[in-house]
Amino acid sequence: MKKILIVVIVSFSVSKLHAQTAEDSVKATINQMFAAMKSGNAKALLYCFADTSTLQTILKDKQGKIIVRSEPITEFVKQVASMPKDAGDERIIFDAIKIDGAMASVWAPYKFYYNGKFSHCGVNNFVLVKLGSQWKIQ
Repeated sequence: MKKILIVVIVSFSVSKLHAQTAEDSVKATINQMFAAMKSGNAKALLYCFADTSTLQTILKDKQGKIIVRSEPITEFVKQVASMPKDAGDERIIFDAIKIDGAMASVWAPYKFYYNGKFSHCGVNNFVLVKLGSQWKIQ
């Protein structure tokens, strides 16, 4: 009975450790993206995304109608690279991270600062996919 209990505890600990490692890897990809954004490093920024990534923004127009705007990730990278280095600073809080196999979802409220001054805030919803050994933002 004692051996069975030890096996169960060890198995649970190993699976818990694996989940923490996956969560840390997902966070690392997102943190890497924000570091690349802040430094204006287009190559490092693009590396964080899957080839098929699309950026979507959900907003309201002047009449209050919800608009979904989609753009290829390459356009987003161009915009970020055109900003002066360290001008844009998006600060996030990892609120919820869910991982199932090769898919992860991250809910992260943010505050955006431009040249040290608060600009706006909102929430990011990232979907990541594990391609090989790397988590990529989809």
